[in-house]
Amino acid sequence: MLGICKLEEKEICAVSPGHAKVSVLYLSSSSGPGGAEQMLCSLAASLDRTRFRPIVALFRPGWLKEQCESLGIETYIFPSGGIFQSEWIKACVHLVRRENVTIIHAHEFDANVQGTLAAFLARTPIIATIHGKHYYWTALRRRIAYRFISRYATMVAVSHDLKEFIAQKLGIVRDRIKVVHNGVSPLPPISHEDANSFRTKLGIPPCDQVVGVVGSLYSVKGHRFLFEAVPCVLQRFPDTTFLIIGRGELEVALKEQVERLGVGKKVMFLGLRHDVPQLLAAMDIFALPSLSEGLSMAILEAMMAGKPVIATRVGGNPELIEEGRTGLLVESESSQALVKALEILLCNRDVARQMGIAGREKAQSEFGVDGMVRQYAALYMVHAK
Repeated sequence: MLGICKLEEKEICAVSPGHAKVSVLYLSSSSGPGGAEQMLCSLAASLDRTRFRPIVALFRPGWLKEQCESLGIETYIFPSGGIFQSEWIKACVHLVRRENVTIIHAHEFDANVQGTLAAFLARTPIIATIHGKHYYWTALRRRIAYRFISRYATMVAVSHDLKEFIAQKLGIVRDRIKVVHNGVSPLPPISHEDANSFRTKLGIPPCDQVVGVVGSLYSVKGHRFLFEAVPCVLQRFPDTTFLIIGRGELEVALKEQVERLGVGKKVMFLGLRHDVPQLLAAMDIFALPSLSEGLSMAILEAMMAGKPVIATRVGGNPELIEEGRTGLLVESESSQALVKALEILLCNRDVARQMGIAGREKAQSEFGVDGMVRQYAALYMVHAK
């Protein structure tokens, strides 16, 4: 059936009579290293295994599959040809029934739609988390699909801004949408000496300040506007290096833009990395020039690392960044706004450091992974009763 991988029979974890674990089936239509995938992996891995049994089903192999399997989470691949794909839905219903799934937790549009259909057929409750805007309102069938989801599923938005967007653009009653902010785990401590050593390994000059960006190289992340700002920044602060972490379809075009601007020697494309904590430690400033965001995991990690953040005033970013206290917010699609914000922090290092400290405190107190897990676990238990 659908070439499903690893769908052999497995025994359900043994538990004491009357204390059966709540089995949560996580669905994702994407498996690449984005914020939604990172959040799903973190949530599934952080559940109390004495109470919950996480299972992950993906539409395709990739980064998320590798991460989940490395954490010992049961992971399946269900290839799909698109929404309303009947064979996928049959396979999902089969897995739900065979593994005694208590609740389905789906992420992003395709998984939300197909997961809700499977949950309806299997008579299983479902939570549908929406991570971003993705222009849902432009397609009638997507608006209709989400209205169907809202009638059967518990809908969750990752920011208050996204909840308002869903209500206004998709016509869904606000009371049917809950907000659960994404959360991140504390990063491993890295000493100043180790951070400097890491910078040296990357080939960054000792006297340079470092501006870093973590995000997939897609148009929605707005890298091109940051690169337009780089020549002006370097005129005033020539001892600045820009680190670009991530991969994506615009990699070639963005590298060409950097060369055209004549700043190739000061911009380092590092691709997909598995040492983001070390890279964050090597940065002085974190920048994210996105055109749209749900609730950025990249910003949260930068805050947890104690870095001042420059971000665009879009999506849930203002829910994370306190203007002038933990970072600076700028208008999207404005290279000049980015120039001004970067110059403020590059010439005021003490201010930048204080913003980073305040950002870490805010991330630890309001956006830790434990808080996110508690909220979702409470939702799971409501449906398990």
